[in-house]
Amino acid sequence: MDNSLIQSGDIWLLCAFLAGWAAISIYLEQNFKWASKVSGAIIALVGAMVLANLQIIPLESPVYDTVWNYVVPLAIPLLLFQANIRKIWNESGRLLLIFFLSAAGTVAGAIIGFFLLKEFVPGLDKVGAMMTGSYIGGGVNFAALSTKFEAPGELVSSAVVADNMMMALYFFVLMALPAIKFFTEKFKTPYMDERAQNGDDTNQTEAASYWRRKEISLQDIGMAIGTSFALVAVSFLIAGWMDELIPSGDDVNFIANLFNGILGDDYLMLTTLTMIAVTVFPKYFEGIRGSQELGTYLIYIFFVVIGVPASIALIFQNAPLLLVFVFIVVASNMIISFLLGRIFKFSLEEVIVASNANIGGPTTAAAMAIAKGWTRLVVPILLVGTLGYIVGNYIGTGIGVWFSGF
Repeated sequence: MDNSLIQSGDIWLLCAFLAGWAAISIYLEQNFKWASKVSGAIIALVGAMVLANLQIIPLESPVYDTVWNYVVPLAIPLLLFQANIRKIWNESGRLLLIFFLSAAGTVAGAIIGFFLLKEFVPGLDKVGAMMTGSYIGGGVNFAALSTKFEAPGELVSSAVVADNMMMALYFFVLMALPAIKFFTEKFKTPYMDERAQNGDDTNQTEAASYWRRKEISLQDIGMAIGTSFALVAVSFLIAGWMDELIPSGDDVNFIANLFNGILGDDYLMLTTLTMIAVTVFPKYFEGIRGSQELGTYLIYIFFVVIGVPASIALIFQNAPLLLVFVFIVVASNMIISFLLGRIFKFSLEEVIVASNANIGGPTTAAAMAIAKGWTRLVVPILLVGTLGYIVGNYIGTGIGVWFSGF
């Protein structure tokens, strides 16, 4: 029963809300210091969560499905236009290492949580795959893997609530860590020291300074959107062919199922083809201005959508142990990130943004770096975190296939 003020069938009202709230979140982030510190991504997510629980907007609607099915696939290539593998290694090799060490924490947490709770949570193999991919890449991986493993709608909704609640809480923890003496004593803090030395003599928020107006032409917009559509169309077409060509199911061997899962998956094919195209034709993709802005705005809309089905009553009624599971994954990521970060002598700022990029994706990690004034970390963590979109689908798929055997 739809008891919300805005009904699920009010298509244009809901479209206006999604696009408008994403825009408002960006506006707040760029014009108010407090919002910049929280980050626009969290404002988008939490705002939708609050409005959904107050029954202002519906928990389900075809509009939300449109975002999952069309907006997210278009956002992926736009965000990957800068994901030149050679460039990532040359410019961000050090940050790439701590990112993968942090990702190991995610995988360890998923394994621990699965074997502790698999007898008590139905469908935990699917949730394990979704959360592993999401907590290495981001929300787009969650969407891709939930579709791949055909997770039931109620399970996806419950997982989204648990994910969002834990993600928002963890972001606030990461925001607070630079002010805690224990961490500043145990880790070097070069970016914080540089900011303290230079001072803050501007009235602009860090977000406004980073996302400042840039020269962009109609051609840039056309090439960005057109290329993104082309990559999605070709990738999904090839994936469909591969899915039909390569046999799969219980009556075929593991290798065939594995290749079907990799080559026949829409999102894996999309991320792989985009990565190859960007690496083979770097000048073309680097010459397109505005792709990061367009992709980021679409992801802000997605952040609004993943906050919508977050009925707090639903998670406590139907799947409270999912909260325990995602807590184990996030806690494992944090412990291993900071432990190995300390052992390998990474700075506090590097560990924080790497862990953030794992749990929330490159957009939230970049937003945090911008909010904190660690501007030299913004581009590297965007590049490294974008690679997480690619590997997250592969690792999440592997975890899901493994867990499904139990």
